[in-house]
Amino acid sequence: MKVFFYLKTCDTCKRIINELNLGSDIELVEIKVNPLNKQQLKTIRSFSESFEDLFNKRAQLYKQRNLNTKILSESDYEKLILEHYTFLKRPVLLYDNKLFVGNSKNTIEQIKKFLDEK
Repeated sequence: MKVFFYLKTCDTCKRIINELNLGSDIELVEIKVNPLNKQQLKTIRSFSESFEDLFNKRAQLYKQRNLNTKILSESDYEKLILEHYTFLKRPVLLYDNKLFVGNSKNTIEQIKKFLDEK
């Protein structure tokens, strides 16, 4: 599986797509139009430590719902990510058995290095 999950309206995602040399073999999935289904999320989760690692704590809904004042379980994180696309930390690149999540400078550099080696 070679999939890049992103949000088309996110300037950071757009910048990262332009920075990366994504081959035509990588499917671009816009998560607002095509939200993650349970199976896709479980597949992504199988390559990460937890659902919390995939969760966007900077999402406006996170603050609006006062989720930052609650203790959330793994199943809570899973349900929230499936409920609304903004709860997925983005972008997400799943390339075969390698997962990259988020937009930190370090993560983007890791993606670039990984793709250059392919």
